[in-house]
Amino acid sequence: MLAVVDCNNFFVSCERVFQPRLRGVPVVVLSNNDGCVIARSNEAKALGIKMGEPFFKVKHFVDSGALQTRSSNFTLYGDMSRRVMRIIGQRVVRLEQYSIDECFFDIEGILNKGAFCRRLGADILQRTGIPVSFGVAANKTLAKAACHYAKRYKGYKGCCIIDTDEKRQKALAGLAIDDVWGIGRRHFALLQRLGIDTALQFAQWREARVMGYMAKPGVQTWRELNGKVCFELETPQSKKSITTSRSFHQAVTDREEMRSIVAQFAGMCAEHLRREGSAARMVTTYVCTNRFDEREAYYSNAARAQLDVATSDVRELTEAALHALEGIFRQGLHYKKAGVILTGIETGMVQGGLFDEVDRERQGRLLTAIDRIKRKEGSKYLTTAMAASSGWELHREHLSGRFSTRLDELIRVGEADEKMFGK
Repeated sequence: MLAVVDCNNFFVSCERVFQPRLRGVPVVVLSNNDGCVIARSNEAKALGIKMGEPFFKVKHFVDSGALQTRSSNFTLYGDMSRRVMRIIGQRVVRLEQYSIDECFFDIEGILNKGAFCRRLGADILQRTGIPVSFGVAANKTLAKAACHYAKRYKGYKGCCIIDTDEKRQKALAGLAIDDVWGIGRRHFALLQRLGIDTALQFAQWREARVMGYMAKPGVQTWRELNGKVCFELETPQSKKSITTSRSFHQAVTDREEMRSIVAQFAGMCAEHLRREGSAARMVTTYVCTNRFDEREAYYSNAARAQLDVATSDVRELTEAALHALEGIFRQGLHYKKAGVILTGIETGMVQGGLFDEVDRERQGRLLTAIDRIKRKEGSKYLTTAMAASSGWELHREHLSGRFSTRLDELIRVGEADEKMFGK
């Protein structure tokens, strides 16, 4: 048996922890550049607001005072996620973090699984303010189905358990096919055309038919719905790639401005590398224009730069990213998005190069000092000259404070901004 724990409306819940006036009212969190809705409170769902809906389509709710909005604040969300996962990790032996707000863990051997999960949920709520729901079953797909019911029906008191075949069939009979973990848009459309509305109808197919229509991924989901185990708990592994990319609120046309932006992205990737104790050997830079802009033909391109020795030094990575940019940048185009991708990631001892002229030991001491300053003062206090010249930043008109990670943004009792917290 294993369990999945899912933070309820996580991004909204993070905002509500530090902004009590948002509790009980419709709230949405917006994507980068305030483009579309990526999280909704239950009250916002009741207004008919859809996931992924463009912000301009729901702005009339904001203008009328019926809806509160917040720009995505991933510094806050990431810190709150680490706090939740740390509490879970103190209680269980094997844990797989599946996403920023969700993880699977082994619950085998625990006698009263429901009581254990509810106590854990109460502890998470008390220590972080984040409400969570649990699903317990024989495999990941059924555990996700159980969690679906735990989140929607108060009678489960935050934890639904599927531990008999009778419960399994009853749960699948009431589960819409598009709510099945592992059924994506393409397969959902296919199953709809074939008259499949519920998970139970799909589970009653013959395996050969599933293979014919949906190949191996579909068969694995089908088997798990029928009680088999196809997806084991995965232990943490080093990432195969690290990406920093953004869409721009206003198109970028100037070469130097784009160089500054790419340098900033390379610096963010380098920070991520060093947090993991890793180094990268390959740097890819890409740019693209707006495919929906009728003023000019769509342009998208990418280039790679190979490093002789894997590194996490922001200077080397920035130089490689800018070298790659030179081969793909076309002057005069209106660029909507750019990004830097690191691959060839190595962890631990890095293989040196025969002709490497860099004093890696001295470099390591410098990087350690840089990271120490950034942890104390913040990332913007120390950066490369090229990245510092960039005036680019995300468009986040409704951004809240980084309440849990920045001393200068802590809430002061009695002095809270009435605009944000109310009287």
